[in-house]
Amino acid sequence: MLTVTGSCDLSALEAELHEIRESLLAAEVSRAEEIAAAHPRHRRSAANLVHYVELRNHDIRDLQTRLGLMGLSSLGRSEPYVLATIEAVLSVLAVLTNQAPPKPLADIALTEGNDLLTSNANLLLGPTPTGRSTRIMVTMPSEAKDDSELIKQWIASGMDLARINCAHDDPQAWSQMIGRLRAAMGANEQRCRVTMDLGGPKLRTGPLLAGPRVVRIRPQRSQSGHVIAPALIRLVAYGEPRPASHHLHAGIADLPIDNPAWLHRRQRGDRIELLDCRGARRHWEVIDADEECCVASSTQTTYVITGLEIACKTTDGHDLATVGELDETEQMHRVQLGDRITLTRSLDPVAPQPGATAHSIGCTLPEVFRSARPGERIWLDDGKIGGAINDVDDDHLELIVSDIRPGGANLKAGKGINLPDTDLQLDALTAQDLEDLEFVARHTDVVNLSFVRRPEDVEHLQRELHRLEAEDIGIVLKIENKAAFENLPELLLTAMRSPCVGVMIARGDLAVEVGFDRLAEVQEEIMWACEAAHVPVIWATQVLDTLARVGQASRAEVTDAAMSQRAECVMLNKGPYISEAIGALDSILTRMHHHQDKKRSLLRRLR
Repeated sequence: MLTVTGSCDLSALEAELHEIRESLLAAEVSRAEEIAAAHPRHRRSAANLVHYVELRNHDIRDLQTRLGLMGLSSLGRSEPYVLATIEAVLSVLAVLTNQAPPKPLADIALTEGNDLLTSNANLLLGPTPTGRSTRIMVTMPSEAKDDSELIKQWIASGMDLARINCAHDDPQAWSQMIGRLRAAMGANEQRCRVTMDLGGPKLRTGPLLAGPRVVRIRPQRSQSGHVIAPALIRLVAYGEPRPASHHLHAGIADLPIDNPAWLHRRQRGDRIELLDCRGARRHWEVIDADEECCVASSTQTTYVITGLEIACKTTDGHDLATVGELDETEQMHRVQLGDRITLTRSLDPVAPQPGATAHSIGCTLPEVFRSARPGERIWLDDGKIGGAINDVDDDHLELIVSDIRPGGANLKAGKGINLPDTDLQLDALTAQDLEDLEFVARHTDVVNLSFVRRPEDVEHLQRELHRLEAEDIGIVLKIENKAAFENLPELLLTAMRSPCVGVMIARGDLAVEVGFDRLAEVQEEIMWACEAAHVPVIWATQVLDTLARVGQASRAEVTDAAMSQRAECVMLNKGPYISEAIGALDSILTRMHHHQDKKRSLLRRLR
C-alpha cells in the first residue's frame, strides 16, 4: 500500500511529466512547417528530434532521480522515442494513482525507434557487418589507385566503406581508386560503399620561401660523440623513380646522380671522395650496388648541394660524376610564447627569420579579414599555436601567442587556421567543390559536406544534387566547427529533406574549435541528437592513429576505439600500417558489440 508521502510524490511526478509532454507537443506544432518539409521517410524522425530538443530545454535531473527511485524509467535513454517514453511512464503512474492514462499521441513506438536508426544506417552505410553493428570506413591513400591487392587486403581485414578526399589527388586518380575497389570486390557479396569528401573552403597558412637545396648526411653518435651507426647514402640516377630495393635504414638519404653510367660502374668496396659544400674533405664506401643504384656508408657528417662533384678513384684515374637537382628544404617560423604573428592577405612566399619574435605568413581566405574582430580566439596548426586577435584590418590580422607548448613550436606553410569565435561568412561549397561535384554525383554513394556551418549550406548542396539528378546520393554533414555544433538541430532538420542522411564527427578541427577539454562532452551531445533524429553517426579523426602510422597503438587509443562502437561507423585515416589498424578495430568493435548498445550497457553473462 502506498503511503501518503508516496502518493503525493507520484502525483507530483505525474504533473511534471504532463507539463513536459505538453511542451513537446507545443514544440511540434510550432515547428510543423520544418517537420512537414522533411522527406517522408524522415518526417516522424524530424518530429522526434523536435521533441528531444524541447526536452533538453528543461533541466530534468531532479525529476530523473525521483523517477529512478520509484523504479520507473528515468528518461535517460529516451532519444529514439521521446514522446513514447514519457507517455509510457505516465501510463504506469496513472495505474499507480488510479487515474485514466493519457491518450497516446506518439507516432514512434518504443519498439520502433531503434529500428528506424538501423534502417537509415543500412541505407546510407550499407548492411550491418557480420559480428558487429559498427562499420569501418577507410581513407584511400594515393597509392590505392595502383594496387588492387592492397584494397583486397583491407576488405578482408574488415573495411566496409572507402573514403576519398577530394582535397587530394584528381578525378583521374579518384576514378582509378574506385575502379581498383570494384575490381577488388569482384564477386564478393560484400559491397564496399564509396564516400567522397568535398574539400570545402581551405583556411590555411600561406607559402614560405623554400630553403636551400642541401642535404645533411650524418651518422648516429653516442652521447660521448662516438659513431654507433654510419650514415647511409643511396645514389640513384637523376630523374629516375626511387628504387624499391635497399630498404636498409629508415633514415637513408637519396642523392640523384647525373651520370647513370657512373652508377653502373660502381662495385662494392669502391671509395667515393668529395669536398662537401663547406670545403670539408669526405669519403664514402660503397657497401651495395646493382643496376638501379648503389648504397654507400659514411662515418662523417657531410653537407651536399646540387652540382657537387664526387669522384671514385680507379686504376685509370678518377671517375667523376655530379649531384643532380636536390629538393628544396622546407622552412618554418619558430614561434615562442609572446611572439606576434601577422596573417596577411598577400600569398607571396615569405622568408622566416631565425630568432625573430615577429612572424608574417599569408592566409588563404580573404574573408577572414572582413569577419574577424579583436579579442576573438585564433588557433593555428591543429591547436598547436593559439592566441587572441590583437588587431585586424583589410589586409592584416595580428595575434599574440598565448598558448603554445614549452619551448615553442614550428609554424609551416599549409597549416590549418581555426577561428572559433568568428562568424565567417563563407559558403561551404566552393567553386572547386561545384566542379568536383560533377564527378562525385556520377561515381559515389555518399557525399560528405565539409565545413558546413548553417542550414543554407545544406540547402545549396541539395539544390546542386537536384540539378545533377543525384538526389538519392547520401549526404553526410561533417561537424567540424563550433557553428555547426551550435546549429546542429537546424542542420539535421534541413538535411532530413533528403532521403539518405548522416553525420560525421570530425573531431580534429572540432576539438580545436570547442576546446579539447569539451570535446568528449560535445561528441556525446552530437550522438544523442543524431539518435533522436535516427541519423547514423560516423566517428572520425585519429582513431588508432599511431597504430596506422607507426604500427603500435596507445592505451588511450584502444579505449577511444572501444567507445566508438556506439556510432554506426568509424573512420580510419591513412598510414603504412592501415591493414593492422583495420584488423585491430574490427576485433575491438566485435567484442564491444556484446557489451554496449548506444547508451545502454548489455549485461552478458560474465566468465
